[in-house]
Amino acid sequence: MKPHLKIDIVSDVVCPWCYIGKRRLEKAVTQLKDNYTFEINYLPFQLAPETPVEGENGKERLIAKFGSEERYHQILQQVSGVAAGEGLNFDLENQEVSPNTHGLHRLVWFAQQEGKQLEMVETLFKAYFEDKVNLADTENVVKLAEAVGLNAEKVRQILTSAAGTKEVDQLLYQNRLMGISGVPYYIINDKYAVSGAQPTELFLEALPEIAVKAPIQAPVEGEACDIETGVC
Repeated sequence: MKPHLKIDIVSDVVCPWCYIGKRRLEKAVTQLKDNYTFEINYLPFQLAPETPVEGENGKERLIAKFGSEERYHQILQQVSGVAAGEGLNFDLENQEVSPNTHGLHRLVWFAQQEGKQLEMVETLFKAYFEDKVNLADTENVVKLAEAVGLNAEKVRQILTSAAGTKEVDQLLYQNRLMGISGVPYYIINDKYAVSGAQPTELFLEALPEIAVKAPIQAPVEGEACDIETGVC
C-alpha cells in the first residue's frame, strides 16, 4: 500500500499566491503520485472579510493598501510574472470587482459535499484571476458551478441564504486559533505545516519525508497574502 498524504490547504479565492501555490503543489503531486496517495482539501480564509456583499473596486482597494498607484502596478507586474512562470495568465489590472469571499467559501464547502471541491476551487481561481469574472454576481457564480457539475438551484440557494455559514465560520475560527494570518498555508497529515507559495522543489523534498514521518527542518516561509503585515 502506498503511503498516504493528506494535505489541507488554507486559502482565499482572491489570493494570487494561493493560485500560484496551487499550481506548484499540483506539479509536485503529479511527479509523486505513482509512489503516494493524496487527499487534498481546501479550507477557508478571508483576507478582507469587511468587503461589501456587492463587492468593491479591487484596484482602488489595492492602491490604498499599497500606498500608491505606482507601487500597485509594481506588485501586480511582479505577481503576474511569477504566475506566468507557472503557466497562469493573470489579468488583475482588468479585474474590476473584488468580492466578499464568504459566500464563495460556502460554495466550496458545498462542492466538497458533492465531490467537486477541487474542480470548484480551480474554476473560481481561473474565473477571478484570468477571466475577469465578477464573482460578486450570484448568477455568474451559479454558471461557473453548473459548469463543474453542481446543481444550479442548490448553488443559488447556497449563495442567497445562510446555508453553510455555521460550518464555514467554524473552519475560519479554527484557522484563526491556529494563528494562521497568511495564505496559502498547508497542513500535511494533520501535523506538519508549510507556509506560503513554496516552490515545487520544496514540496518534492518535504512530502516524501513527511510521508515516512521523518523529522524535517521547518521550511522557510514563501510568498503569501498576509492580513497582519498587509503584504500580498
